Amino acid sequence: MRVGLLGGTFNPPHLGHLVCAQEAWAQLSLERVLLVPARVPPHKPVTDEPGIEHRLELCRLAIGQDEHFTVCDLEANRDGASYTVDTLEELHSQMPDSQLFLIVGADVAVGFSDWREPERVLSMATLAVAERRGTDRDDVEDVLHRVPGGREASFFDMPEIGVSSTMLRERVRAGQSTRYLMPDAVRDYIDRRGLYRGSSQR
Repeated sequence: MRVGLLGGTFNPPHLGHLVCAQEAWAQLSLERVLLVPARVPPHKPVTDEPGIEHRLELCRLAIGQDEHFTVCDLEANRDGASYTVDTLEELHSQMPDSQLFLIVGADVAVGFSDWREPERVLSMATLAVAERRGTDRDDVEDVLHRVPGGREASFFDMPEIGVSSTMLRERVRAGQSTRYLMPDAVRDYIDRRGLYRGSSQR
């Protein structure tokens, strides 16, 4: 089985995340895409953290009944920083016959050599890079070609989606509409629970 992994804080998940997952699924002939919310991102804290359980539920609501997407709680249930190499090792033990594709944006891929054990990551998964305006493919390839396994990376096109989690949190805090920027079920959950209303959650 060809399985994609899309990691992140998903704080909150929005249409950009879903389009990225959809385009990877379609263009790379994936059978399933796992959304993997990080409990503790290694390189930066979660801003306005509502709690990992809320972020997991927001991801579940975001994908709805789409049979191609699944929410994976491996990182949510693991203490400490959420390193991709650890997640891949766990998934390999659970799905030894699956071919894993790690979905990242081009802006993230240019820093891939600074990840924890990048060679080990690429021994367990193929990097799937969403090409984005502002990050040159040659720059990404230059970085990846220095890491064993990086030449096997796949690239896929993604429409420009001018939505970010930061922008959505700011709009919620300011009382502005987020309609059409995130799935209705996500927006309704945020409204009912009063998430992102203050400067911090916990």
